[in-house]
Amino acid sequence: MRRQLKRREFVQLTLAGSAVCIGGPSIAALGASQKGSRLISPGCRKTKVKVARIYMGAKPHHWPTPDLNLEEEARSYKPRFEKLKNELSDVEFVVDELITSADQLGPLKDKLKKVDGILAIHLGMGINTILDELLGLGRPTTVFAVPYSGHEWTRFGALQKKELGAKMVCLLTSDYSQLAAAIRPFRAIHHLREAKILNVTTRSFGEYATAVKDKFGTQIKEIKLERVLAACNAADDAQAKAEAEKWVKDAAKVVEPSPEVIFKSCKLALAFEKLLDEEDATVMTVDCYGTMFRPLCQGYAYPCIGFCRLNNMGLGGICESDLQSAMTHIIFQGLVGRPGFISDPTLDESNNSIILAHCLGTTKMDGPGGPAAPYKLRTIMERQEGAVPQVKMRVGQKVTQAKLVGTDLLPFFTGEIIGTPETDRGCRTKITVKIDGDAEKLWKNWLYGLHRVTCYGDITKELQHFCRFQGIKMFNEAV
Repeated sequence: MRRQLKRREFVQLTLAGSAVCIGGPSIAALGASQKGSRLISPGCRKTKVKVARIYMGAKPHHWPTPDLNLEEEARSYKPRFEKLKNELSDVEFVVDELITSADQLGPLKDKLKKVDGILAIHLGMGINTILDELLGLGRPTTVFAVPYSGHEWTRFGALQKKELGAKMVCLLTSDYSQLAAAIRPFRAIHHLREAKILNVTTRSFGEYATAVKDKFGTQIKEIKLERVLAACNAADDAQAKAEAEKWVKDAAKVVEPSPEVIFKSCKLALAFEKLLDEEDATVMTVDCYGTMFRPLCQGYAYPCIGFCRLNNMGLGGICESDLQSAMTHIIFQGLVGRPGFISDPTLDESNNSIILAHCLGTTKMDGPGGPAAPYKLRTIMERQEGAVPQVKMRVGQKVTQAKLVGTDLLPFFTGEIIGTPETDRGCRTKITVKIDGDAEKLWKNWLYGLHRVTCYGDITKELQHFCRFQGIKMFNEAV
């Protein structure tokens, strides 16, 4: 059996370019290499995203011009991909061919069936049989076509509507930077398959874990409380003290938590990192208001600082053993390299807004390579204990809220942050979001539990492409 790269080995190989996959500086530039970081940022993983790059054009051809040289046209894309090399540094083009007739795909089919996705670049007319053959493989396929590529775009919509619809999305654009966007859903698919969630709980979740494993490949594993406490006790006190001092130093203000509470929270944070490393996992969640409330949260420390720290690293820290939100968080990271903010919402129809609140805030909502938002260290609001970052997010920022329900449904809505309420009601971190749609329709369509997960940016298009490839029904709750 092929030996799997451990996170430490992988990052040593990829440090120089890791975070550029999400449009930021490398991990090394962020200072994480000071202690030989074992961390993975979104877009960079143990194995590369495997993509087939297929250039499609038929011979002879008459449109866009009878003088079109297909070989030269395909080569013209080389400098365009070179400009995108940072964003695609985690991608391996395992097939890279100019195809001028469908029968040329025969020898490639075994490889094509194993890729995360196919990027089919439309060069000229006459590609219908080639495209039909590619779609027949059942792999996620993105068709990229600039203007004057051909008239075949007139049947792309019909192909998507046929039966359940082809696993095909189309980017008809002269913007060559969208070649990188074309690959983002493949990355999310790859990310889910390699993700492993550690769940600290005594509740049963086997049925959901099996469904997730069967559809996406994601592993969910129960971690016993005793192992967490052992990792806490083994955490180096000097390192935990330095971590606590950094949290205090970087905070705009420490309001309630004592130094001892912050220190123990940082011991737990280091324990989380150790457990993820030992399990070669990417996401940690704790049943912090359930079976782990008294033995861990009240008995030792709340996980909030540890969760924020993991989110800032490009991994995942998820509240309340919410596995559906954990899966949503992983999807966000794979698509756009940004974490999710889980929230308990409350509506205000007077200004068509929704207030999204949770005590845990993540300071790097732009991703590991982005700027850190200001924060205060506070107690958990409803418990008046523990330590949590109260984060002030960016007013004017477009956001997307979504939640993967089960394995085949994704309700969502979008909006813009118009405020960050400072009130001792609700949870600590709060954003007021002006809804793109109707607040009344939103609450009437709110059928799938309390939590939603917020990501910076309007990522509707990325989610639509991912959901088509994965057979997920996506609908806007606010319209």
